[in-house]
Amino acid sequence: MPAPASSAAPSSGRRARAANRTLRAFNALTRPLYWLYERRLMRAILQGGRLPRHIGIIMDGNRRFARAVGLDVKAGHDHGADKAREVLDWCLELGISHVTLWGFSTDNRGRAPDEVAHLHALFAQQARDLLSDEKLHANRVRVRIIGDTSDFPEEAKEALRTMEEATQDYDNLHVNVALGYGGREEIIDAVNALLRARLAAGESLADVAGSVRAEDLTSHLYTAGMPDPDFVIRTSGEVRLSGFMPWQTAYSEFYFCDANWPEFRKVDFLRALRNFQARERRYGR
Repeated sequence: MPAPASSAAPSSGRRARAANRTLRAFNALTRPLYWLYERRLMRAILQGGRLPRHIGIIMDGNRRFARAVGLDVKAGHDHGADKAREVLDWCLELGISHVTLWGFSTDNRGRAPDEVAHLHALFAQQARDLLSDEKLHANRVRVRIIGDTSDFPEEAKEALRTMEEATQDYDNLHVNVALGYGGREEIIDAVNALLRARLAAGESLADVAGSVRAEDLTSHLYTAGMPDPDFVIRTSGEVRLSGFMPWQTAYSEFYFCDANWPEFRKVDFLRALRNFQARERRYGR
């Protein structure tokens, strides 16, 4: 027998509002403790000296976060975009010079069409928001898109292109946003670019075969001219790279955090950096 209307399960909107109220109440209660802990960690890190020049971040767990708190998955991506802006502020505060944020993989194209369309619209809106952010210009933040965005809607491509062009001369914090990115695809693109360049220079395939060095391929990667990531952080508890910069991360240090991306706090970021500072990097030696 159907339940009376008055006892029906709450709508997803009501669940979302209740979840947000609970989250805000929890944050309000714990904020003073975390603020003190953050200050302590920040002092320790600044005294520890060595910080990564280039941090790669695999921003994983938007959908899991949304489902856990009763939100639509698209809202999870919105929260994740807000978190990315927050993390860039933390990097500016610490003087990190290069950051790569992996926001959309080649595999993500296979998700539900409405989710992919929402992500495309979100990327366009975030590009417009960044471009109008005075902090971005005051801090000379250069933003580059790496990956294949050829199948993105024209509106998204135009917004991303405008953002890149407007920041191309900035030289303080260099931010790569990996969209339509896959590590294998990047290496294939680099090989093809290398071959085209050599053939255009008059070399034959026989000349090229056996003469390619690691640095030749590196110069054709999406990140050409940048330092390789010293440190890679992945959120959501997954312990794998899933194809994130397989060439560039040969000697990177890795850190896997259980928090889903929208829940990633400054204290989690600082703990990761403290962990990095405690490691002895051997570079295979």
